[in-house]
Amino acid sequence: MEGTELVIDGLNINEYDYSVLIPNLMGFNLASQNEVKIVCMVLCMTESFNLKNINKTISESKEEYKDIIKRSKEKDITTKIYLSASFGCPYEGKVKVRQVLDNIDYFLEQGIDEIVIADTIGAANPKQVNELFRIIEKDYQINSFSAHFHDTRAMALSNVYASLQNGVTKFDSSIGGLGGCPFAPGASGNLATEDLVSMLHQMDFNTGIDLVSLLEVVNLASRLTGLKLQGRMNHL
Repeated sequence: MEGTELVIDGLNINEYDYSVLIPNLMGFNLASQNEVKIVCMVLCMTESFNLKNINKTISESKEEYKDIIKRSKEKDITTKIYLSASFGCPYEGKVKVRQVLDNIDYFLEQGIDEIVIADTIGAANPKQVNELFRIIEKDYQINSFSAHFHDTRAMALSNVYASLQNGVTKFDSSIGGLGGCPFAPGASGNLATEDLVSMLHQMDFNTGIDLVSLLEVVNLASRLTGLKLQGRMNHL
């Protein structure tokens, strides 16, 4: 996270809803000092992954996040928790639904503002996604949830569709699918924003995004990074 404050300093932090990923209390303090209004935490659903990703046990992370949520409320900062590897872990395999639901209960009790169900390594399939979100829609306020999918097995859009069927309307994505998880062997990038927007427009959802302009941004990102980006729309 080194240098994050330099990025924030170059943004108009009060004009848009920027969020910052914080791994611990130190990260929260830096975010607060820089007047960030949304902070995101990550809890992996298996001990192995959490130790690799955050260097803490699950219980240690949860105690620290409990404190961060309390401090955030005092400073009027919105909090999000990513339940990482909610469908599969690169070290321990398939993740039980009960494990995810128990952590949902814990963070809702702490007063978290948003819970992101994250398929961090792209292991999920639409059947799994439908089963989990069907439970969530039935037992919780679905507008408190969003989803984060990776396209490792080319199923990110299918998983978005399964989520939509259960009332989820907020999704993470990145230009050209940039990004990934350095602690997840074999995991590819995120769901490409241009692919997500294209599918939603074809399904008559109003995203408020100009797809033509978005594709221009994708081309710019490709030139700036020198990478051949993985989104499908920019190859048409």
